[in-house]
Amino acid sequence: MMAEQHSAFRGFDLIGDVHGCALTLEKLLEQLGYRLRQGVYEHPSRQAVFVGDIIDRGPRIRRALHRVRDMVERGSARIVMGNHEFNALGYCTRARPGSGKTHIRDHTERHRRLIAETLEAFNHYEDEWHDFLEWFYELPLFIEEPGFRVVHACWNEQLIRQFQAHYPDARINEEFLHASMAKGSFAAKVSDHLLRGTDMKLPDSRAMTGKDGLTRHHFRTKFWTTEPNTYGDVVFQPDPLPEDIAERVLTDSDRKQLIHYPRSERPVFVGHYWRSGRPAPLAPNVACLDYSAVKYGKLVAYRMDGEQTLRHDKFVWVEVERPERVSEKYRWGTEGDL
Repeated sequence: MMAEQHSAFRGFDLIGDVHGCALTLEKLLEQLGYRLRQGVYEHPSRQAVFVGDIIDRGPRIRRALHRVRDMVERGSARIVMGNHEFNALGYCTRARPGSGKTHIRDHTERHRRLIAETLEAFNHYEDEWHDFLEWFYELPLFIEEPGFRVVHACWNEQLIRQFQAHYPDARINEEFLHASMAKGSFAAKVSDHLLRGTDMKLPDSRAMTGKDGLTRHHFRTKFWTTEPNTYGDVVFQPDPLPEDIAERVLTDSDRKQLIHYPRSERPVFVGHYWRSGRPAPLAPNVACLDYSAVKYGKLVAYRMDGEQTLRHDKFVWVEVERPERVSEKYRWGTEGDL
């Protein structure tokens, strides 16, 4: 089980989506003052908090998972579940008989492509991968401290309180995973909102093709807007909306779909959204820490010391360099290249 030794820490370091960039993670931890002690990174007075998505896409997924899990088990870090850990559980868990599916997450070409690097990294370590899948069930969907909150994609207060009533430790189980298969179910809504964010349908049955080549009929929306007027005021994704849609005024029906995180609430930290540029708060009490590390962006942290208005100068980051992508045979405990 995850250690909960956080009362003695004087500060917290919130860390964005790692996606297998283990060398960059180690560099960031050292920059933040964490040092290896008996093979595990620790800080004398602070605790790291990961926003999820340790796996997939990157070159050293196995090494990154070991680094993070070792820190969590030692108590020098905590972590929330990301959509990629959730997806891995679904991809590797067989569906129930009569469901018409072989696995909870369909083995489509797109889904196979997303998890390919992770499965390859554990190609000769199947028992380890099974252990990590079991560990993913120990990752809570959110963390709530007196001074801040952490969730992978979106803080939906209503869904979180409903979920918490059934799962007081904020952790899912296999029953929840199976239930998430049913579109529109409570489990599906919770996993979609908390792990993937909120979205809105494009008007007039329009579609748009993103930089990733995928065509979509929905776009991601902010959950912290205040008095939005147009579609452009609520969009939150790397791909911009077509100009005519961005300028369109929101209807009353559109507004009812939006979630509002009040400025009076404690700061909340998320990942997930592939930001770029210089890290900065999205709102006085909202920060995204995903700055596209695995796409040669930045691996970002925020040094939280109890402030309720987030500060630009509290962001710390490491630029991801090309050597992070060099293909290697992963070996643990020899040359350190897991």
